[in-house]
Amino acid sequence: MGALAGLAPAPVSAADQEPMTVDEAARLGEEFGVIVGDVDEDIKKELKLERAQGVAVFEVIGSSRADYAGIKVRSIIKEIDKTEIGNMIDFGRAIKRGMKECNFTIGTYEPADPGDPVGWGVNFHFVGCKRD
Repeated sequence: MGALAGLAPAPVSAADQEPMTVDEAARLGEEFGVIVGDVDEDIKKELKLERAQGVAVFEVIGSSRADYAGIKVRSIIKEIDKTEIGNMIDFGRAIKRGMKECNFTIGTYEPADPGDPVGWGVNFHFVGCKRD
């Protein structure tokens, strides 16, 4: 049997089983305030990433929840409320759950400010209640 025999599979929530399409994920992203897409090989090379994983932010819509949270263009969304984001489907499911809540966090990998010798860094963005 071995050492792994006693390990149970990780529980899967009902939200993770809901159907999600790339188009629906993109629409939810726009509702949140970002235009996003999968990190492909070209983006991976351009941003010097180790893996083509996450969701790239191509545009941030002004006065949106994403804008207020400080999400930046060219950042890579890596997690939403401690849920790892590998692709658009992961993003769609997680942002849908997050937007139902008043507060959630988004972890991004993003370029530092120009002139910063470090280059890239991980940031966590607090997303508060929707402003009217």
